[in-house]
This record gives sequence, structure tokens and C-alpha cells, in this order.
Amino acid sequence: MIRAKRVYDKPEKEDGRRILVDRMWPRGLSKESAGIDLWLKDLAPSPGLRKWFGHRPERWPEFKSRYAGELEGEEAAPALDELRAQKGKTVTLLFAARDREHNNALALLEYLARKTKSK
Repeated sequence: MIRAKRVYDKPEKEDGRRILVDRMWPRGLSKESAGIDLWLKDLAPSPGLRKWFGHRPERWPEFKSRYAGELEGEEAAPALDELRAQKGKTVTLLFAARDREHNNALALLEYLARKTKSK
């Protein structure tokens, strides 16, 4: 089971393996309090895409499409393999964005669900 959660929310036992999928470390959060098991920076959107999106909900569909394109690239392949290696375990993808409905972790979840269905 893979789910998404804001990194600033309190870690819970039900989170399983907590994986940060942002390119930058979350502001104001110490490594001790974050409870992060793994940081997969290469699964985060490129700085250019992140800046273009700017967490503007009207750009969400296009963001997801562009982000999926980036995930198909060579840079993301090792990180995707690492994530796939968690199969059968509970995994929580962590994001720092304030917007809980439009963020890269949710877009990544959708991407993974599409890839799983197409196999």
C-alpha cells in the first residue's frame, strides 16, 4: 500500500516506510523529528517544472502530464526502482507543499497506479 502525507504531519506507526519525494529538504524540519526513512530527490519534479506549476490548481492537469514525462526519463529510473523494491510494504510518500490536493506526491501516486494497471 502506498499513500501520501504531508511531511509536517506527525509520523505514525501506520505510515510504514516514510519516503520524502521532494527535491529540497522541508523548511524548519530537523532530520530527527521528520522520521524519514529514505529521501528520493530524483522522484521530485525538476526545478523548472516545479516553478512553472507554482501550486496553481488550474495547471494541475498539465503539471501531472509533464511530471509523468519526467518520470519516464533516465534520471528518475533508479529512484523508481528503489520505490518498486518496497512492493508489499506500507509506504508513505512525503511532501512539503501546503496544498494537500495538488502536489507531486499525489501526482506520483497517480503515475504509479497507471503504470501498475498497464502491466
